[in-house]
Amino acid sequence: MIRVLVADDQALLRGSFRVLIDTTPGLTTVGEAADGAEAVELCKQLRPDVVLMDVRMPRLDGIEATRQICAAGPTPRVLILTMFDLDDSVYAALRAGASGFLLKDVPPADLLQAIRVVAAGEGLLAPSVTRRLIAEFARLAEPGRAPSTALDGVTDREREVLSLIARGLSNKEICEHLHVGHGTVKTHIGHLLAKLHARDRAQLVIAAYESSLVRPRRR
Repeated sequence: MIRVLVADDQALLRGSFRVLIDTTPGLTTVGEAADGAEAVELCKQLRPDVVLMDVRMPRLDGIEATRQICAAGPTPRVLILTMFDLDDSVYAALRAGASGFLLKDVPPADLLQAIRVVAAGEGLLAPSVTRRLIAEFARLAEPGRAPSTALDGVTDREREVLSLIARGLSNKEICEHLHVGHGTVKTHIGHLLAKLHARDRAQLVIAAYESSLVRPRRR
């Protein structure tokens, strides 16, 4: 059973999310938070697997709440929800440790699948959010910048796997690209998560771009 905490300052939305989650097999809502500060406290008390986190909330916004929650331990995973596909907080939320970023108008089935995905330790980004994130990396990238020493200790094969993850390939696609087995790819990813102190694939994507291992394609 995947245990979910819903954090949103709008009671109607919290209630809607709760009904959707509680009527879905394998998912259950363990609590509701009306602001970021309450979300942080409830995470300590209830220890959910996933937090559905609104960005714009009173007292403590969703970004800072995410940072505090993720700093406390490997769980829960935070799935950020926003009304705006060009929200300036995309980059900040992922840097804070969020495992996913979706729009609030996403179809219910997609939201439920997103909860399952991040609970399993995968990263998830809406396509429009991915475009926004890559654009931000392109803006921040310095021409001619050498790969960061943050990748010291990462083997050549692990760097190859990391670059493929950053380009959006699934484990199956990485297997086919490198002509290796699924277990081998999972082992490489496990080593990358440990060496780069990353929570999930979303964090690995950030590491790949910030180290300049992968560079955004400029148009």
